Amino acid sequence: MKKQILTLAIMAAAITAGIGFNNAAMSEEAAATIPASYKVAIVDVGQVVASSKDVQALRKEQEAKLVELQKWLETVRADVQKQSTEENKQKLIKKYDAEFAKKQEAIKKDYAAKLTAIDKNISDVINKTAKAKGYDLILAKGVVLYGGDDITKEIEKAVK
Repeated sequence: MKKQILTLAIMAAAITAGIGFNNAAMSEEAAATIPASYKVAIVDVGQVVASSKDVQALRKEQEAKLVELQKWLETVRADVQKQSTEENKQKLIKKYDAEFAKKQEAIKKDYAAKLTAIDKNISDVINKTAKAKGYDLILAKGVVLYGGDDITKEIEKAVK
């Protein structure tokens, strides 16, 4: 039994090593086909998003909407407490629950639409910069271990 486990372990190690060598060979082969004039840039998208005035404004807007919603909920609680019977309280709670769900959904939809527009704007700026600077490929900084021109600051300035 131990001999079979050892044999399986050796076979698994050999297969893993073979796949690794094959990937390295394929990477070297792929690198050899890339022209020397191929320009690659990297962008720290998270940094660009964090520094975007549009994103900061959207965050403030969301915070204001949540404060407004919280005030509305306080009014709702007071209104429910004023009711004299449990039946009236339950009717009112049901009415306000539906109204709350509508308000919450409207806030979510508005936020998603604005965030999508901001994302499109940032992507457009990156694309325009890439074309203007003659880059063939733009990668997110988080996936690049080495190489590429970091154009994050340039993109940040253009997005603001």
